[in-house]
Amino acid sequence: MATITPTRPARPAHQEAARNGRTRRRIADNVNAYVFLAAGLLCFGLFSWWPLIKGVILAFQQDNFVTEPEWVGLANFQAVLDDPLFWTAWKNTLEFTALALVFGYLVPFGVAIVLHELRHLKGFFRFAVYLPVMLPPIVTVILWQYFYDPGNGLFNAVLSALHLPESGWTQSPRMVMVSLVLVSTWANMGGATIMYLAGLASIPGELYEAAELDGAGVWKRIRHVTLPQMRFLMLVLLLLQIVATMQVFIEPYQLTGTTNPDSITVMVLIYRYAFTVNNDFGMAAAMSVLLFVVLGAFSAVYLRLTRKS
Repeated sequence: MATITPTRPARPAHQEAARNGRTRRRIADNVNAYVFLAAGLLCFGLFSWWPLIKGVILAFQQDNFVTEPEWVGLANFQAVLDDPLFWTAWKNTLEFTALALVFGYLVPFGVAIVLHELRHLKGFFRFAVYLPVMLPPIVTVILWQYFYDPGNGLFNAVLSALHLPESGWTQSPRMVMVSLVLVSTWANMGGATIMYLAGLASIPGELYEAAELDGAGVWKRIRHVTLPQMRFLMLVLLLLQIVATMQVFIEPYQLTGTTNPDSITVMVLIYRYAFTVNNDFGMAAAMSVLLFVVLGAFSAVYLRLTRKS
């Protein structure tokens, strides 16, 4: 017995035309969007992605940008790992990052809370806190270089006036990292403080009023209202803080130079490979790739652990 296959009723001509018209408009909109984005995508690819790819390729070459590059495979990575300064630079970088979390992460949050609670001159104090961010980083470091000067520096002059022992600051192995962190914190805390202020302003006032009615003091309001409401922002800024401080360069380079083993960081060591000691951009690129891998792995693990927060 023959089976009859049901046929789909033909779509009316006007519906088919309308459908085709919507498809053509969608394609035209996408084409127009990519045309407007083309310049931005070209600049992004040319100045962001291509240097990244070129840096990875360079890590496997011996190149001083004068003679023809020579492919050396993993030799650059082996040379970097065999360098006695490799582990010293990582130790100093991790020490700087840890100290920066104490000063550069917690201090802006405390400053933001104080500024948020002010009733007068809010604009002035917010401008004063953010002002160092607007200064060029090298200007900030040179200013602090004068403060730290062991001869005529401001800090030692204050200590002397108070009849306290003077400090070597950046010349002292015990104080050099603290000195670098103070410069970095003063220069960059304004941005984090403004972000915290924006987060504090978004917290509903009813939560604080309810906490006050329950008899909560200042510290309890911070603990049970402010911190939970600011949790996501604090987690994001913590990641950005760690990634940024692991790439510290200007402060140790300008204040202590590239030869001080007590303050040499990963970025300073990369600079040494490329411009001072080795003049080998392949070794510098290899060290940069290692730093990229470490920061990428840390970011992935951090985001995985805090995904549900």
